Amino acid sequence: MPAARRLLDNGFIGSVQGLNEFSNVVRKRFGWPWEEIGLATSSIQALAKQMVPTLLDDHRGSLHLAQRYQLSVYDALMLAIGLRAGCTTFYSEDMHHGLVVEDRMTILNPFR
Repeated sequence: MPAARRLLDNGFIGSVQGLNEFSNVVRKRFGWPWEEIGLATSSIQALAKQMVPTLLDDHRGSLHLAQRYQLSVYDALMLAIGLRAGCTTFYSEDMHHGLVVEDRMTILNPFR
């Protein structure tokens, strides 16, 4: 079974920002039609144990994380939301595998 499917099947905490980033990537990089994006994001929401909204405090936290860990603001925003949600693992194929953020959450690349 592919790694991405295993992660989805094991239950996860997702975020509205994650849905936004997914939508942006599949639209720009793969040219998905809007209807297909809507169906995919609905499926992701249905599989999630919890969907976390983006708050103003997440933005503030993201600035701190971006500076401290030399991240883009968008990556740092995803991490700030994960920290607020109490996540201890954050899966990403393009962030720093093994990085421990704020001594509470480890970034892992599930495709390694």
